[in-house]
Amino acid sequence: MPFQKVQFRDKAFTCTSEVTLELISGKWKVLILSYLSKKVCRFNELQKLMPETTQKMLTLQLRELEKDGLIIRKVYAVAPPKVEYLLSDLGERLVPMLKQLCNFGADYLDRLEA
Repeated sequence: MPFQKVQFRDKAFTCTSEVTLELISGKWKVLILSYLSKKVCRFNELQKLMPETTQKMLTLQLRELEKDGLIIRKVYAVAPPKVEYLLSDLGERLVPMLKQLCNFGADYLDRLEA
């Protein structure tokens, strides 16, 4: 894992892993990505899965993930409006890392209990 200075969003980073962390940082982003790695979801489905988040915060996090190209917002031309969220090809590349984060968390908790 070579260290190299990079510029991203007007910030200087020492390592490209910091760019990844910048993309997924946000209280709900990792959870959103994890849920979308399992299935396509509508806004209300995501909100039910994360009842602690507000509508405003969920909307903001979804917009940021969409802007960064990690998710796709698919709008159907029907009444009432139907909108679904799914991982983009780029977002799909995060799935193995998300699984590793989950596994690490479980292992860590197991060690605390031992």
